Amino acid sequence: MAGFDPANRAADRAAAERLMHVSRETWARLDALVATLDRWQATTNLVAPTTLAQVWTRHVADSAQLVNLAPADAEVWVDIGAGAGFPGLVVAALLAGRTEVHLVESNLKKAAFLREAARAMGLTVAVHGVRAEAALGSAIPHADVVSARALASLSDLLRLAAPLLKTGAVGLFPKGEKAADELTEAQESWNINASFHASRTDPAASVIRVEGLSDKRFG
Repeated sequence: MAGFDPANRAADRAAAERLMHVSRETWARLDALVATLDRWQATTNLVAPTTLAQVWTRHVADSAQLVNLAPADAEVWVDIGAGAGFPGLVVAALLAGRTEVHLVESNLKKAAFLREAARAMGLTVAVHGVRAEAALGSAIPHADVVSARALASLSDLLRLAAPLLKTGAVGLFPKGEKAADELTEAQESWNINASFHASRTDPAASVIRVEGLSDKRFG
């Protein structure tokens, strides 16, 4: 594919292999995801073009690390603002046959990409082509995990995910170098049981894990 050196892409995949220890079948699914992304990216802006050469570390491995932070017995995982399938389709590939994955994406072109990529990967996932406000708590009344990556500020993510977080879901939200500032801002409105986990792919980033949430207005 034009736009980056294939040797750089190969080196990046090798770097991801050192970070991710998964089966050959899972690698095949992830290869199908990246191949579908490459095809669609030519006409639909799914990820920043400058990240394509490092898609394996910047997007795939970065998404995969969330699985180790989730409850081992998670049965339902919801990814909001699923976009290019990071982390939702990566999670679905790693947890195939064990966890029901819901992808919430209001952009209909991106929702179509998610469906096509899932088919190419041989995965069964539920794609909800609606806004998170319309899906969480109604179409999706319960989840064990809710995630979102590169979607919004933590305050806004907590507002969107509140119907699930307040009923027991664990929240997993990758954030950049301003993660602590975002948590401080969110704590002005929410009582949050949160912890920071260093990113395995970016030394300046972390994952905020939320295990409890309540609105300060109601104690």
